[in-house]
Amino acid sequence: MTSKLEQLKQFTTVVADTGDLDAITRLKPVDATTNPSLLLKAAAIHGYADLLKQVKADSKGNVDLACDKFAVAVGSGILKVIPGRISTEVDARLSFDEPALLAKAHQLIELYEAAGVGRDRVLIKLASTWEGIRAAEKLEREGIQTNLTLLFSFAQAQACADAGVFLISPFVGRIYDWYKKSTGQEYVGAEDPGVQSVTRIYDYYKANGYDTVVMGASFRNLGQIEHLAGCDRLTISPELLQQLSEDQGDLPRILKPGNAGEPRQQLNESQFRWAMNEDAMATDKLAEGIRQFARDQEKLEKVMAEKA
Repeated sequence: MTSKLEQLKQFTTVVADTGDLDAITRLKPVDATTNPSLLLKAAAIHGYADLLKQVKADSKGNVDLACDKFAVAVGSGILKVIPGRISTEVDARLSFDEPALLAKAHQLIELYEAAGVGRDRVLIKLASTWEGIRAAEKLEREGIQTNLTLLFSFAQAQACADAGVFLISPFVGRIYDWYKKSTGQEYVGAEDPGVQSVTRIYDYYKANGYDTVVMGASFRNLGQIEHLAGCDRLTISPELLQQLSEDQGDLPRILKPGNAGEPRQQLNESQFRWAMNEDAMATDKLAEGIRQFARDQEKLEKVMAEKA
């Protein structure tokens, strides 16, 4: 028998949710993704100490530039050991400022290109706010592909698909967390609200012919991953990837094109904002996620401001 990880790779592109180069090298995902929280962890890894010193020196006291250079340097290193793409996140504090999001995205792409990495190997990560989705729409037209993150609602998924974004990252585990806390119930398998959310989005996209890639993210357990087997992509932590690689059980494909999905509906700004307002979970988790990434970005800036 092959491991569940190898079985999963037969119908789902596996992405490593980490900045740990050793873990990526060991587990051999196709793509990788980072965010401010993961970069903060990477900055504490001994193997990145020299790189940290280098970007601090190169940035000459510009903390914002140092953070971007570190993100790009980590991403460039990861790209040397994976065949696919790296997702690099824009500062979460810009999530409601479309022009600032565009400027930061262009800066990250310029830094990657200066490092010898073409834009065809990078996805720019943006929070799935209305402003983030509009910025992504413009970037896609320029040939800069995007990963829309902190996605919790069906309305966000609808708007992203209509904007022509390359990829979305619905957060399975955080949806599960919210419902477990608010109801006091434990959810397993197909009853998991996070699993149900991604399944609904996947079926909607396939039924309506959208090209946007669905990449489930933020997993709490193997059951969530197993019930989304067949999703276009899944981004998984090294710990759960390791568990999948050690499990020899059977892993059937659950998600497949061809299932019935809801009819296409294009949302304008007021419809999008109302749908988000009506979804307490999505409103809470989007705001919380942006705050958490902003705090970790600030901690990373503190690290960069310390003398080398």
